[in-house]
Amino acid sequence: MHKSNLVYVPMAADIVHMGHVNIIKTASKFGPVVIGLLTDDAIDSYKRRPIVTWEHRRKVIEAIKGVSFVIPQFTHDYVPNLTTLRPAYVVHGTDWQSGTQQPMRQRVQKTIATWGGTLIEPDYTHDISTSDIINRCMTTLTN
Repeated sequence: MHKSNLVYVPMAADIVHMGHVNIIKTASKFGPVVIGLLTDDAIDSYKRRPIVTWEHRRKVIEAIKGVSFVIPQFTHDYVPNLTTLRPAYVVHGTDWQSGTQQPMRQRVQKTIATWGGTLIEPDYTHDISTSDIINRCMTTLTN
C-alpha cells in the first residue's frame, strides 16, 4: 500500500509557465501535492544548465496555489523520490508518452505499481514550453 494520498509531481520548472500551473492544478484535485523539483545538476544531466537556480525555482513553485511542499529531486530518475514517498498518485503531462522520456515513464509505472499507485497524465499544454520561451528570447535579442 502507498503511505498516504500524496501526489508527486516531478518538474524542472526552469522558467515557470502555464503548463506547470496546469499540471499543479490538476494534481491538487487528488491530494496534497509534493513537487519533486529537479536540482540544477539533475537538469544539466539530460538537458542543459538551468537559467534559474534551484532555490529561486523552489520559491516560485512554493508560491503556486495547490503546492503543499517542494523537495529536491537529485537525479533525472524519479524512482528514488518515489520509493521514499510512495505517493498514491504521480502526475505528469502526456509529453513523455513517446520520445526520450518514454523509458522514464515505464520505470515510474513499474515502480508505483508495486504499492498500487496511479499515474495520471493530463494533456500536455501545447503552445508553451521552457524551450520555446528561451528560443523566443534568443530570437528577440538577436534581432
